[in-house]
Amino acid sequence: MARSLAGASRYSRAQHQVPDPLTNRIGFLQAVEELVRRWQIEILLPVTDPSLLAILGERDRFQGALVPFPPHLSFREISDKERVLEQASMLGIATPSQIVLAHPEDRSRLDSADLRFPLVLKPTRSVGEANGQPLKVGVEHVADRSTLVAALQRLPAQAYPLLVQQRVVGPGVGLFLLLWQGEMLAVFSHRRIREKPPSGGVSVYRESIPADPSLVERSRALLERFHWRGVAMVEYKLDAATGTPYLMEVNGRFWGSLQLAVDAGVDFPVLLVEAALGRAPRPVTDYRAGVRSRWWWGDVDHLLARLRRSRAQLALPPEAP
Repeated sequence: MARSLAGASRYSRAQHQVPDPLTNRIGFLQAVEELVRRWQIEILLPVTDPSLLAILGERDRFQGALVPFPPHLSFREISDKERVLEQASMLGIATPSQIVLAHPEDRSRLDSADLRFPLVLKPTRSVGEANGQPLKVGVEHVADRSTLVAALQRLPAQAYPLLVQQRVVGPGVGLFLLLWQGEMLAVFSHRRIREKPPSGGVSVYRESIPADPSLVERSRALLERFHWRGVAMVEYKLDAATGTPYLMEVNGRFWGSLQLAVDAGVDFPVLLVEAALGRAPRPVTDYRAGVRSRWWWGDVDHLLARLRRSRAQLALPPEAP
């Protein structure tokens, strides 16, 4: 078995490869259950949507191990972009205008709709389900009606419900919170400098920034609507023309750029573990702004994409840098 990056750490005592929860949920659960028993694991920290969905749905299998995340239902609800955006609107958080296509037959609704391109086509859930198995569907940017129709025709029926959403052009801002038993134990924020793909995706170069107090309070209120417990990333886009922060989604798990928060002074994993163990950690809301981190290979991919493909091929709007 190839050695993983995490397994190469001096803090790692062992590593073990388990089946992919996206393609073999039962095998994944059996393997993790066996590792919890064999290694006497005290705290289990799933870090991907498929692994969280699998483990939170079968929490009773892991007796003796703490899983410091919300109940399965709360996680499923907050993973539903349509539901999250509805709740956010009620709290006065700006959300993109959108049309919800619940089923493939609903595509006819777009014929008479006043669509303002560019648009974004995305599933309501990053990980859905098809024939009892998880299904992952990506996001597509569409510049005109013909590309929208073509994109919809490529998607299977299991990808629905879909959001046909206004594209907000501007920098991405992440707000990261840790809530535990009604208390906010940590706050952190960063801005995205570059992403992969360049049209929008995971951040490859980012910088810590001061957290907007108003955005923190509204984001906390949103999480509390879902009876949240644990870490969460609340993702916004700042409209380049108005500066208005538009909510994109909530990720109820650890995020790929977690190391930036740690480097800036907010160690979310340690705080979460201490809270789960009942050690009452002191809340951390102050950290260093201006700290940057880079995912080197992701940034190389970003550069190659910009060099090899046109702005149109990359679905970059005219306003994008």
